[in-house]
Amino acid sequence: MQDGFESIISSFIEDRVGQMDNFLDANLASKLKENLLLLFLNKEFKAAGIGNNLNLQNDKLIRSDSIYWLNRAHNNIHENSFFDLIDDFVKYLNLTCYTGITGYEFHYAYFDVGSSYKRHLDQFKTNQDRAFSMIMYLNEDWLPIDGGQLCIYHKNNKQIITPLNGRCVFFKSSELEHEVLISQKPRLSITGWLKTN
Repeated sequence: MQDGFESIISSFIEDRVGQMDNFLDANLASKLKENLLLLFLNKEFKAAGIGNNLNLQNDKLIRSDSIYWLNRAHNNIHENSFFDLIDDFVKYLNLTCYTGITGYEFHYAYFDVGSSYKRHLDQFKTNQDRAFSMIMYLNEDWLPIDGGQLCIYHKNNKQIITPLNGRCVFFKSSELEHEVLISQKPRLSITGWLKTN
């Protein structure tokens, strides 16, 4: 897997956005998708907000997805396999790039038909703990007509990324504004942040 980690880092160095297809192998992606859908069916998801702590707001005109936070304490075998993979990536990132990552947080995200997330930055004004953003997709047979692409804003251009199954996207939380374009069918992902103290 180190070759895959290196491809994320190399593409990040090249254009500020690291990418890797099949970061989640097909089996793990399938199991995580099953888990996400079961939790959603059981109404375990909550409407996603914007801001943090006392500044948390729900504004469906800006963000209309729903989320469920992942945690090793759930003792879900598939979530824990995902965390094992993230632990390996963080260890490699710290060893090779001296990033000083000390923790992370991840949630499932469910974008229903017609959902989107307007242009935003992932780092809070009152908290700079989030160093890197990571998104991993759980969408099989996704087509351009399905929408839901990630649009990343660079200084002079936009980068459009299709949410293909198993794909990972990685970028600095404080630098790149981005948005999720309107989805034409349910769009599933795991989104999170690698953090420093």
